[in-house]
Amino acid sequence: MKRRVVITGMGIVSALGFDIDEFYSNLLNGKSAVSRIERFDASEFSVQIAGEIKGFNPLDWFDRNEAKRMDRFCQYGMVAARKAMEASNIDLGKIDKERFGVITGCGIGGMETFESNHEKLIKKGNRRVSPLFIPMMISDMLPGRISIAYGLKGVNYSITSACASSGHAIGAAMKAIRYDEADLMIAGGAEAVITEMAVAGFGNMKATSRRNDEPEKASRPFDIDRNGFVMGEGSAIFVLEELEHALKRGATIYAEIAGMGASADAYDMVMPDEEGRGGAQAMRLALKDAGMELNEIDHINTHGTSTPRGDIAETIAIKDLFGDHAQNIAVNSTKSMIGHLLGAAGAVELVGVVKSVMTDTVHPTINLDNQDPQCDLNYVPNHYIEKKVDAALCNTFGFGGHNASILIKKYKG
Repeated sequence: MKRRVVITGMGIVSALGFDIDEFYSNLLNGKSAVSRIERFDASEFSVQIAGEIKGFNPLDWFDRNEAKRMDRFCQYGMVAARKAMEASNIDLGKIDKERFGVITGCGIGGMETFESNHEKLIKKGNRRVSPLFIPMMISDMLPGRISIAYGLKGVNYSITSACASSGHAIGAAMKAIRYDEADLMIAGGAEAVITEMAVAGFGNMKATSRRNDEPEKASRPFDIDRNGFVMGEGSAIFVLEELEHALKRGATIYAEIAGMGASADAYDMVMPDEEGRGGAQAMRLALKDAGMELNEIDHINTHGTSTPRGDIAETIAIKDLFGDHAQNIAVNSTKSMIGHLLGAAGAVELVGVVKSVMTDTVHPTINLDNQDPQCDLNYVPNHYIEKKVDAALCNTFGFGGHNASILIKKYKG
């Protein structure tokens, strides 16, 4: 029998705030976090904008030596994990730490660490490369550090599947609890690649928007004038828990995580299947996993990247799968406000989905001023709506054709 899995803690570090309620309030109000890059001089780059986190000082969270031993993605993830653990109100002295695991996702890892050490190698020689270069760069260091911080000895690993990484990580953590490998899991994702090499790389492949004169309007999913995604950064971490375990300790239950679907496009390295078949399959499998019918879905948070082909393919996937019911679903894209967080996208966007299920509201897709005729669903343009949301899907699709869809239900006991 499948064990039921619920969410009992959430934490976030984002360009729209470091607090869950602040983050969701900003989403509801349609606030854009996209601005000109400040971390380095991007004036000579074709892309000069990003959803960059401002005001994050690692010394507010870690002592100097500890901060120096972590890449920025790991700092973000550790802070989000701390917030999630605090929200969960878990007494670590009263649980079995061998039944408490960690799975996180990261698409790229310590890009900032890689670039800075490569510069040292070229300019100053091999002896100046940091002995901490490797453990700071590799993406599995986040779940490793989280387990060390809390003494958690259960299942522990990192998933890398490009932009689907944290969606896959959360789904894997859910299944670890469901099939009795763990009672509690920390799960989510982190990414921090607003760096010179990454911005140049995405820009040169013409994947990112060059609307440098109007940063806040650059990310415009489903709009006819969209011209690429906007890079973002941050982390979201969840505490997942077996239902009876949560009830026994009197935990606050945010929502139930009821299903996960994964698939491959088997189509192209970076382009989505034009017919959206892989995305439709992931959503179909999430519904099957949850034992739910198509007409029970009230809301879909799309991958919605603001790329010309991606938005159309996802729209086709939703219409082909849900048929006439697709027009009843409130569809949106968080990326319109925070940009694309790559490997952390699924986790950060899932925070908004959980809050939608909790509050019966759906945040808007901003900058949707001239809807693409080929994108003909209800994308909640520019203003949030109040709507009964008993069940919702959160989609994340990645380079390489990786697809993940998570299904969240309102917890009803």
